[in-house]
Amino acid sequence: MASNVNPTVRRRRLGQELRRLRELKGMTAEEVAERLLVSQSKISRLENGRRSISQRDVRDLCGVYEVEDQRIVDSLMQMAKDSRQQGWWHAFGDIPYSVYIGLETDAESLRTYEPQIITGLLQTRSYAEALIQGALPETPVADVEKRVQVQIRRQERITAESNPLRLWVVLDEACLRRMVGSRQVMREQLEHVAEMSQLPHITVQVLPFDVGAHPGINGQYSILEFADTADSSVVYIEGVTSDLYLEKAQDVQKYTVMYEHLRAQALNVEQSRQRIEDVAKEYAR
Repeated sequence: MASNVNPTVRRRRLGQELRRLRELKGMTAEEVAERLLVSQSKISRLENGRRSISQRDVRDLCGVYEVEDQRIVDSLMQMAKDSRQQGWWHAFGDIPYSVYIGLETDAESLRTYEPQIITGLLQTRSYAEALIQGALPETPVADVEKRVQVQIRRQERITAESNPLRLWVVLDEACLRRMVGSRQVMREQLEHVAEMSQLPHITVQVLPFDVGAHPGINGQYSILEFADTADSSVVYIEGVTSDLYLEKAQDVQKYTVMYEHLRAQALNVEQSRQRIEDVAKEYAR
């Protein structure tokens, strides 16, 4: 069910274009909703790409915005059609973070801070299984396996021979010390991180305990950047029941500055790899 068309990105780009047309018309989302007899929240979800957009939605919105150029209408209608195709992740059924996977699949670079666990793109199968079982103890075995398979498939972005995802990870030292699974699972996991960190497009830094309070103290977040200039950067914050996506320039800038501070306070690349390898040896004892 994989496709070379990323539906998440198509929805996002289409939503941005629809917002631009609305703003050119000088209308608020509330005014558009009143004209179409729909809720304002629907218009907002269409514009932020979190809701599937039908060709009928596009046609109705173009009518409200009085778009006269049929080529523009046709182009937007095609984008709506593409956005309804399924990405590879849909083959696994209902995945809670499918929107994020769609963005990650199309991203050029990813910067992430992890305060508690090894980031998903660097997890081994054994670690991922133990993590999911521990974090979601009531999850059926079949669903655990499905989540693990998705995790492994996501990692193809950093192992691709051409145009791999540029990954920069800052791991709190707690990620190394928190034993997930068994000592053997942790040793293999940390050895894997150390090995992956030697790839030219992957950078891993460790934020040691003795740093004390730091800009990432409030929790995990990721910054996704895209090759297409039409796609603005996104800050992703994972939640228990829902996730948060920040796209406003000032929000992205704030988190970017925070990340620069984290990078500056963390051990350098060589020191980080040595710390990871040292802790891995401790698990082998």
